[in-house]
Amino acid sequence: MDKAPEAFRTISEVAEELEVPKHVLRFWEAKFAHLKPMKRGGGRRYYRPEDVALLRGIRFLLYSDGFTIRGVQKILREHGPRFVMEYRRIGEGDEEEGREESLVLPREIPDIAAEAARSGAAGLAGDHAGEDESIDVEKLEGLLEEIETCQRILASAKQ
Repeated sequence: MDKAPEAFRTISEVAEELEVPKHVLRFWEAKFAHLKPMKRGGGRRYYRPEDVALLRGIRFLLYSDGFTIRGVQKILREHGPRFVMEYRRIGEGDEEEGREESLVLPREIPDIAAEAARSGAAGLAGDHAGEDESIDVEKLEGLLEEIETCQRILASAKQ
């Protein structure tokens, strides 16, 4: 028997629907202040439809778009939970009621490690040229290449 769309869901039902383990949902509750499922006797969680929609958006941002936890936290802080719910829906190409969406979706969330990897060794060497001649550009380029390889492997594993 299927539940009505407005019915509350248990953590097991939500975990199954989103294809994530229950412990991941509990972890996300700790990381995303906007996630506040109702808790009944014995600490049993009940997710409202809005909670499930927000979880879908968070899952989409983390798993499909490759954002970090910190990146999703920033989106929630700057745009709010409704934006994350809409981002997920728009990102999957749904067009509810045939209307065009005009939301501008952020694709780049500043991440110090990612920025360092993208800027590459050339930027680091240029910033410190003349200050410290001991920077080994070849080693830095090798590290950057390893990081990019890891990123490609992770991206292909997500698919």
